[in-house]
Amino acid sequence: MILQRLFARKPNPAAALYDAIVAAARQPRFFAEWGVPDTVDGRFDVIVLHLFLVLDRLKGEPAEIRQKLIDYFFSDMDNSLREMGVGDVSVGKKVRKMAEAFYGRLTAYSTALREGEVALVASIERNVYAGEKNVSTVALAHWVVLAHTALSTQPVENILLANLKFE
Repeated sequence: MILQRLFARKPNPAAALYDAIVAAARQPRFFAEWGVPDTVDGRFDVIVLHLFLVLDRLKGEPAEIRQKLIDYFFSDMDNSLREMGVGDVSVGKKVRKMAEAFYGRLTAYSTALREGEVALVASIERNVYAGEKNVSTVALAHWVVLAHTALSTQPVENILLANLKFE
């Protein structure tokens, strides 16, 4: 009993929230209805889009909350790369590239939401669809605005308990 308490891992409060974000990002409509490529990169982009929305909602809350969520995200990306068979030497380089992409997208989406629909559509086209024209870009941008609004009305306490709704 004592050994269990000594060696038991403390639950990470960001884990449940991150799991809820990933579950929302795995909805088939992103891939089937809106044409997001069902690839490693496409899935990464949809997770980042959801993560951006939650992080943006948590602005003004203690920075520790947001940082724990980001740290958990990168830990998951590291684990995923290893599960896909990426070697130890390459994992660091790939995670660094992911970090650059992640922070670039956070900045781009934040700026685009402030600037309006045209900027948001352009940002989504550039990041989610790798610059390729897609008829669903406007629909996905519309969803981002709706999700951003929906999250803004939810109490932070609910979000931190992973009871979040993107619509």
